[in-house]
Amino acid sequence: MALFHKIAELAEQLAAEPGKLKKRTAIAAAIRRVHDHADNAAFVDAGRFALYLAGTPFAEADPRKLNAGGALLSKALLAVSGATQVALTAAYRRHGDIGAAAYDLLAAKNHPGSQLTLSEMAEAFAAMATAKTTAIRSALLEGLLERTSPLEAKYLLKLVAGDMRIGVKQSLVEEAIAEAASVPVAAVRNAVMLEADLAFAAERAFAGTLDAARMRLFHPLGFMLASPVDSPEEAAERFAEKPAGKKKKPASAPEGEAPAAQPAAARNISAYLEDKYDGMRAQVHCGDPTQPSRVAIYSRNREDVTESYPELEEAFAKVGDAVTGPLIFDGEILGWDFATGRALPFAVLGQRIGRKRVSNEWRRQVPVVFMAFDLMFANGTLLLDLPLSERRNRLEAVIEKLVEQVRSPIAIDEHAKQPQSFMFTEPEEESVERLLLSPSRLVESAEDIDRAYAEARARANEGVMLKAAGSQYLPGRRGLAWMKLKRELATLDVVVTGAEFGHGRRAGILSDYTFAVRDAAGELKNVGKAYSGLTDSEIASMSEWMMQHTLEDQGYFRTVEPLTILEVAFNNIMRSDRHASGFALRFPRIVRIRDDKPLDEIDTIARVEEIYQSQVDKPTDKPINQHTNPSRPKHKMQRPALHPSESAS
Repeated sequence: MALFHKIAELAEQLAAEPGKLKKRTAIAAAIRRVHDHADNAAFVDAGRFALYLAGTPFAEADPRKLNAGGALLSKALLAVSGATQVALTAAYRRHGDIGAAAYDLLAAKNHPGSQLTLSEMAEAFAAMATAKTTAIRSALLEGLLERTSPLEAKYLLKLVAGDMRIGVKQSLVEEAIAEAASVPVAAVRNAVMLEADLAFAAERAFAGTLDAARMRLFHPLGFMLASPVDSPEEAAERFAEKPAGKKKKPASAPEGEAPAAQPAAARNISAYLEDKYDGMRAQVHCGDPTQPSRVAIYSRNREDVTESYPELEEAFAKVGDAVTGPLIFDGEILGWDFATGRALPFAVLGQRIGRKRVSNEWRRQVPVVFMAFDLMFANGTLLLDLPLSERRNRLEAVIEKLVEQVRSPIAIDEHAKQPQSFMFTEPEEESVERLLLSPSRLVESAEDIDRAYAEARARANEGVMLKAAGSQYLPGRRGLAWMKLKRELATLDVVVTGAEFGHGRRAGILSDYTFAVRDAAGELKNVGKAYSGLTDSEIASMSEWMMQHTLEDQGYFRTVEPLTILEVAFNNIMRSDRHASGFALRFPRIVRIRDDKPLDEIDTIARVEEIYQSQVDKPTDKPINQHTNPSRPKHKMQRPALHPSESAS
């Protein structure tokens, strides 16, 4: 019978331990002890111990959610601790963490706690996930808190919030499971990847059944990530095939001198080049013969976003009619202009991200497609270990079969729509292709990359991707096999007008900066917010200065004297009513503090407007993509042109 206080004690120990190897050894020893004292043959407690320590109440393949936000956690904590809202706010301000705040409040009350078991926690979590009201969920959480000591409450709330903050990633827990059960870590990770259940992988490790793990569809696999590269020359150098063996010295080389290094441009480059689209990275799972119309779409942060894109769900629900066996695609959801065959700016697609109900109006105004660039699973086999060149061949073959099948109308007859059915008809609008193949070709030189980059920008895409032809698909990894080339649009000199307290290790430190530019009259108008780019010492110094130069203290946010000038970079600019300037910067990051620049030399709204207008991918200021009946493509596979000489259907 495993107790939660063992997890809490270990978590507190791990939070104070900087060494990864020591963390892993401590976790492995704890999991082993739980296993050795288990009173069942299924090793369930060892699995739960590993799962909870990794900071997840449910397995990744389990669709249940606790539905417990910050307001519910605060309400339950106040009810159990008897503290005031003022005391809770002060405790949270000290730590930037609800769990640490709970420790302070319950320790002040001398809250004793009791023996809370992992099985009792699992039952409470299951009840919270199915509770029909917030009041029921709150009562269940209060019941758990009543039985916890201050230390247990600290980590219970961290677990419920999904953020343990102890420097332990799931990958480290996987390593610890392997060490505890004396099995290869690769076997543990393979089981977790196939079944998306860390607890069950721990059970399998001790039971000796890791090799029995089988792929389950409808849970997200990790996404392979790309590393940034600054120039075409650097990209070419990284992907150039190194000369084999020792080269003879050319006859023209002076005696005693080594031959000049062969430039990357003169060597073969074994990499594929694709446009880098500015959409939303996603996986599509479909075609399971046991659930023929089921479709799941997962975002990069592994959230199920299927309901936000019903037209894609409708289209991919037909995959089973064209192929046998489930498929998993990797690609990008794009807002799409069917008239021009080009992606819409992200600012346009962003209006649909997170929407739970998508009306015909939204379907018409911001149509979407799925641009596929990799195939992860097909014919009952994971393809991740195959080289990219082979995966690409299989992807092209699959899309050739599906492209005419994976279609749906721009709008549907919402009154005629039947639950659990995607057999929709829309007499006034023709169906359009929703599955596109990302154009890809082998790259030849740095000049070729530079030219392709310019052409991609002319098509209003972010830049280019380069992928080693022989690369395997490495879920969750950001290595050098995939590279992305995109250049910063510009930088702006801005002034900080306010700052917000950070979280975690930045708790109690003003570290999230709101900044402004000048309008024509010289007044400051906020244009964005950034929190990355400075060193810890710079942040600490800025925070101390801002504490002393606060104009208005609003609790978590402080308005400060506008004297600190920053240079900020960003990806692009969007029109927005979020800020007084009428603009917002996308992905702003601080380049440096400009102590050399006075306030009257910061940039202006006119400069922001100028940069905005210079963007090839800026959204139009009129209603976007009001769709009329599209003509059917002349080619079998609809796709955007990779080169301007190609015609986009």
